Amino acid sequence: MRILVVGAGGTGGYFGGRLLAAGRDVTFLVRPRRAAQLAADGLVIRSRLGDAVLVSPPTVLADGIEAPFDLVLLSCKAYDLAAAIDAFAPAVGAQTAILPVLNGMRHLDALDARFGRERVLGGQCVIAATLDEAGRVVHLNEAHSLTFGERDGGMSERVRRIADAFAGANFDSRPSATAAQDMWEKWVALATLAAGTCLMRAAIGDIVGAPAGAAILAGLFAECAAIAATNGHAPRPDVATRMQALLLQPGSTLTASMLRDVERNGPTEADHILGDLLARGATPGDGTPSLLQVAYAHLKAYEARRMRESAGA
Repeated sequence: MRILVVGAGGTGGYFGGRLLAAGRDVTFLVRPRRAAQLAADGLVIRSRLGDAVLVSPPTVLADGIEAPFDLVLLSCKAYDLAAAIDAFAPAVGAQTAILPVLNGMRHLDALDARFGRERVLGGQCVIAATLDEAGRVVHLNEAHSLTFGERDGGMSERVRRIADAFAGANFDSRPSATAAQDMWEKWVALATLAAGTCLMRAAIGDIVGAPAGAAILAGLFAECAAIAATNGHAPRPDVATRMQALLLQPGSTLTASMLRDVERNGPTEADHILGDLLARGATPGDGTPSLLQVAYAHLKAYEARRMRESAGA
């Protein structure tokens, strides 16, 4: 199976690197600067679950794709999606499967419109990874799972082939017959985490220890879960219990990657994670802003200030 990994950042670099280390046929679609860095220093993964140094990993630039790939693993940020789609489009043929692991659901609409729904799988990953100043992939915790499947359910032959390709690559790979439900459940958890930690500019444990902090996080979770239920994907009871335990854990240092984006004065996925979730749900009948609306407004105000100060610099 020829696999094109779009990007070699924290997520793409980690999963693609693990696949490459396991002997799979992997090529990274990257920009010129990252291609030069990988050629010079290799793809380096630092993880408590095992380091890896991959010398001269195969890379390709957007204008260098000459034939379709069997699988496109897409892991870009939501605000880079349009550019990523244009870049990997030449890699998509009649039999290509596209596996996006972006958060939320809005990216599926864009991929379906460009390539056809039949080519786009459901997928989600759980990992905290980033690039350090030297361009090394740094795995920040011990979670490294990738779940994928047909969006309409069931277990297709192409999902089985992907599962075979991913097996034994030193990350948790799980083909799923409930991929859409899995994606919605992760969206609920991530939206709660992003809204709470960005609004409070603090980790889960810090928020839980603050006056009314636990109640605010619980309220955000209830709002996100209610929107999922409205769309036919209420979190399953056992999943909801696990998510609430994670999101209300005293002393936890867990934060959303969106908070790290804010702290480095970068762009965020607020529209994709919070704005789109709000667009799929009902607003309070009396016009009072919900907790989720407050968190979204907070992030949009941050983005407006960032753009204004950037323009004036």
